[in-house]
Amino acid sequence: MKDTAPFLNRLRKNFRHWGKWARKRGIQCYRLYDRDIPEFPLAVDLYGDRAHLQEYWRGGEADARDRGAWIAAIREAAAQALEMPASRMVIKRRERQRGTDQYEKTGARGEDFVVAEGGHRFVVNLEAYLDTGLFLDHRLTRAMVGERAAGRRFLNLFCYTGSFTVYAAAGGATESLSVDLSNTYLDWAKRNLQLNGLDPGRHRLLRADATPFLADASGRGERFDLIVLDPPSFSNSKRMRNLLDVQRDHPALIAGCMALLAPGGELFFSTNLRRFRPDADALSSWQVENISERTIPEDFRNRRIHHCYRVTRRVASAGRV
Repeated sequence: MKDTAPFLNRLRKNFRHWGKWARKRGIQCYRLYDRDIPEFPLAVDLYGDRAHLQEYWRGGEADARDRGAWIAAIREAAAQALEMPASRMVIKRRERQRGTDQYEKTGARGEDFVVAEGGHRFVVNLEAYLDTGLFLDHRLTRAMVGERAAGRRFLNLFCYTGSFTVYAAAGGATESLSVDLSNTYLDWAKRNLQLNGLDPGRHRLLRADATPFLADASGRGERFDLIVLDPPSFSNSKRMRNLLDVQRDHPALIAGCMALLAPGGELFFSTNLRRFRPDADALSSWQVENISERTIPEDFRNRRIHHCYRVTRRVASAGRV
């Protein structure tokens, strides 16, 4: 088994640096380590007084006893570096997802607890699902949405646990609609709204498949001033009418959103698909601005963690008929 001292020392060094950085900014949840040392392919995120470690599995199947010893050693090294009990270290294996649901269950029950971000509070669970309930790489994007929400109607598609909705509602959105196919995540979003004292009458939750929802909403003449579209990279959920492939389907999803966008409105589209390429021809009707660099937080050294675009209607040039 590898000596974990290099991992321990790097994590300890990072914790000193990023811990100081986070305290100055009032940030509770942030990334400490992301495969800094190739021999230790892990991402380590801090959620308050607990740590979430994700091992990026590269294939092969080690002996169960060797793997158990490796996990125990990594947990102990992280606990020492972060000066926390080993019981607060949650370790998961993260494999390449091939058409499965983005928010896959782990089989563990885990424990819900509350963290703060940007003056808001969110329920997270580090064990029950592959993801935790709060995507840390979208911290700046959430703040951007909150700053733009005052006096606007907000739509959150593939809303997950509703963190964008909390920011928009707290930022002064006159009303919001959050859409997802999962009752589990809609219930989670409801708890987040309640936790922040937000009016459920003005901030609605809807269980629906995004694609037919977009067509139906357009037919009803619904309009929104601010839209967030953050779909999973792939999904073959039985609850969806069709398999979702964001590379293939993003033009149709964006077009559906733009049909609902009120004059002067803006759409934020994001994807975590590393090899994503926007279809310039299919999107040529609109102004598409790549704002990824402005939305990736400083603590994420991997600048390809997500792609983010601001989409608006084109403004006719002066004098053009």
